[in-house]
Amino acid sequence: MSLPFHHFSRRGLAASVTAVLAGLATAGATWSITTTAEASQVSQASSGPRTCTVSDLYLSMGRKEGAAGSLYWPVRFTNTSTTGCALRGYPGVSVLDTAHRQIGPAATRSGSSYSSVTLAPGHSASAVIRTTNGPVGGPCLRTGTYLRFYPPALHKAVLVPADWKICSGVFQVGPVNTEGTI
Repeated sequence: MSLPFHHFSRRGLAASVTAVLAGLATAGATWSITTTAEASQVSQASSGPRTCTVSDLYLSMGRKEGAAGSLYWPVRFTNTSTTGCALRGYPGVSVLDTAHRQIGPAATRSGSSYSSVTLAPGHSASAVIRTTNGPVGGPCLRTGTYLRFYPPALHKAVLVPADWKICSGVFQVGPVNTEGTI
């Protein structure tokens, strides 16, 4: 039951609340008052695990694989904290040279659907990056020394040593998932 509180004076509001509570008690209903802090804790508990932070994660590169003219390389996000946390969506990815200058554009999103991935302590999920396997439809940019990753929903980057070059203007990233798909 809700009351349009903005239509009551203080005295009218108090009388209305008292009448509603009396009616609930007569009907055998129970009620309690929840503080804002308690409501916040209940809301956080029901919304699932917290979002992983950069300090919770260790990023490492998997094994490069080529298929159908493309080169795929998974990045693993491993939860190194003592509590579970979640990742949802696409990481930001760009290629950097030895001086940490960006080479070419950042990766575009593959467009695949995604859901939240909960990582228990010590568990991993991955996102896959892709380019063409050589200059298929255009030239390759110079090879970078690092990949810069912004984990989903975070604004702090992690640099991972990795030799990678963008070829034919194709540089995509898939969402974080447990299936290893782009």
